[in-house]
Amino acid sequence: MNPEVTKLIRNASYIDGAWVENDQSFAVVDKANGDPIALVADASTDQMRQAIASAKVAFPAWAGLTAAARSQYLKKWYSLMMQHQDALAELLTREQGKPLAEAKGEIAYGAGYIDWFAEEARRIDGDILPAANGGQRIQVTKRPVGVVGAITPWNFPNAMIARKAAAALAAGCTFVVRPAAETPLSALAMAELAHQAGIPAGVLNVVVGTDAQGLGRELTQSKDVAKFSFTGSTRVGRILIADCANTVKRVSMELGGNAPFIVFDDADIDAAIEGAMVSKFRNAGQTCVCANRFLVQDRVFDEFVAKLSEKVKALRSGHGLDGVEIGPLITDKAAANVHKLVSSAVEQGAQVLLGGDWQQGAFYPPTILSGVNSEMDIFSQEIFGPVVTLVRFSTEDEAIALANDTEYGLASYFYARDIGRVHRVADALEFGMVGINEGIISNPAAPFGGVKQSGYGREGSKYGLDDYMSVQYRCLGGINRGN
Repeated sequence: MNPEVTKLIRNASYIDGAWVENDQSFAVVDKANGDPIALVADASTDQMRQAIASAKVAFPAWAGLTAAARSQYLKKWYSLMMQHQDALAELLTREQGKPLAEAKGEIAYGAGYIDWFAEEARRIDGDILPAANGGQRIQVTKRPVGVVGAITPWNFPNAMIARKAAAALAAGCTFVVRPAAETPLSALAMAELAHQAGIPAGVLNVVVGTDAQGLGRELTQSKDVAKFSFTGSTRVGRILIADCANTVKRVSMELGGNAPFIVFDDADIDAAIEGAMVSKFRNAGQTCVCANRFLVQDRVFDEFVAKLSEKVKALRSGHGLDGVEIGPLITDKAAANVHKLVSSAVEQGAQVLLGGDWQQGAFYPPTILSGVNSEMDIFSQEIFGPVVTLVRFSTEDEAIALANDTEYGLASYFYARDIGRVHRVADALEFGMVGINEGIISNPAAPFGGVKQSGYGREGSKYGLDDYMSVQYRCLGGINRGN
């Protein structure tokens, strides 16, 4: 392992500016080969309460800083992230499994949110509104909500923390996060760099542990946590929303997806193929915005399938440090779940054009299924693996109906060149994000989030601070009364 990576490995939670040990520990392994990477202290619920308490104590001073001062802290954190991009990427590849090139991209992507919100911190403003009479003045100000709690997933262990923490800190909030136990080292490395950046004790806390339910409940039920943010499955999101109800805390949810990828007969097919490859196979299909259902119009169906198959055949699987395009899924069980969906689709009438021959292990072969229809389980469920499902359609209206036939509403994609069709389809799609002739749509300047059972709230962009701020209206009276 690169010595620069070793320097960033921390083995305990980061609470109130210090590394807090524990008698219990859990192992973090290389997802491609099972080799041990580190033993990490397994945080208790008492330690989570300690983290929340430290964030509460740190909040008044952090909120009281000028926006420029908070911006400087974030700028320093961003700079350190980029200085250590290579080491952070190798660590991410080892504990998560994604190819190194993708890991480097994630580090830059996550750091981009820190840089973005360092600038947005300076742009938090209010309003002066017309009053009902001349003796009043109406002021509207924005204030940080307080302590923010968050739970983040294993598929983007750096970026999912960065885009939540950066917004919270920019707004003047303090932050407590429980990262996924599968990938804690990336989160702790980020905390180490935040520490080096001089971010004050208690402002950023990272609590790592295997007691997902217990640690999560501390965040959702604590009266000292003013806002809760979660990225993960819709099933878990429903539970967490209910848990937050007792304290009526503000909640934002980025939940599951079932993205359609529509190819119309006027599309640039080569461009659609490139978009399909990056949208579907990034992180071996383990992204909430990856294309799940490929809807291809009759006239171009055969051409699209032939060209896509050639590209997919060329994908190489292996350890992410070995220059491959496809790494392992996060666990053997995850691969088994993907294969269960594929097997079910075949039993229901789908045809395997490529792959689908998994036996065991975390590596799932890139797979293409044709003859998929809306009655199949694989059409309605999030696959979270490197599997393309092909659905043939005839008309624009049919494509829109198929695309919207899901409880999810996170991301969607379509390829077309007719300008009228572009606007009609974009207007008709019931999704929070629409990629038009693009397979990669997320960036710090854009509002990331969904509708329906994909959640609510937005991360990134100028809208990304809204969930971390409360609006205060001030009515000043007596303006016309003199001495």
